[in-house]
Amino acid sequence: MAKGYGQFCPLAKAAEVLCERWTMILVRELSAGSRRFNDLRRGLPLMSPTLLSRRLRQLVDAGVVRHVRDDDGTQTYALTQAGDELRPMVELMGTWGHRWVGSQLQEDDLDVGLLMWDIRRGVDASRFPARRVVVQIRFSDAHAARRDWWLVSEAGETDLCMEDPGHEVDLLLHASVRALTEVWLCRATLAEAERRNELRMLGSDDLCRQLPEWLQGSPLARQGEASLREVPITAW
Repeated sequence: MAKGYGQFCPLAKAAEVLCERWTMILVRELSAGSRRFNDLRRGLPLMSPTLLSRRLRQLVDAGVVRHVRDDDGTQTYALTQAGDELRPMVELMGTWGHRWVGSQLQEDDLDVGLLMWDIRRGVDASRFPARRVVVQIRFSDAHAARRDWWLVSEAGETDLCMEDPGHEVDLLLHASVRALTEVWLCRATLAEAERRNELRMLGSDDLCRQLPEWLQGSPLARQGEASLREVPITAW
């Protein structure tokens, strides 16, 4: 560490805690509501279980994360007050990344499991009727075992199923992984993907009209798009 930036520099001390690889992404997962170890792993599929355990332990030691026991005795994780205060930083980093980094999706960016997990927690279930609505998503280019996914929206909550839940499907969405990823990251709209024949919706007209409001895009991506509209890049 450079001379003059030791224990008396708050920024340097914060960087020691937060600038390890995956740390802020892990904080984002916890901010988004993931609490169990396996849920955190779903949201961080490229992070090994060993590294995830190590980062959680480091954040607990730093006072950013705390252990919580569920009613069934399972150990889960939650942000402390110090962790909660990182939420605006996570949002600002996401907005900055959307504006300045990675405008073109690379093959390594396409992960159907991560996409569907993020969609499950990011859709606005209040946009659909209070009754149960089942949306099946069929990916044209995914491995056979990961080609079909079901999102079940009911009473303001959305569940993700990798196996047919046995309910009647209300909406069927055909798409490539890239096309739906671009929609979710606000790089394209559903209508634009349809016009390019990269996505197709089958279902009642009412639900098809409501789908864009339900599938609005990743919250961080929406913030990034809003920042682009509010502050033109040419102004910087």
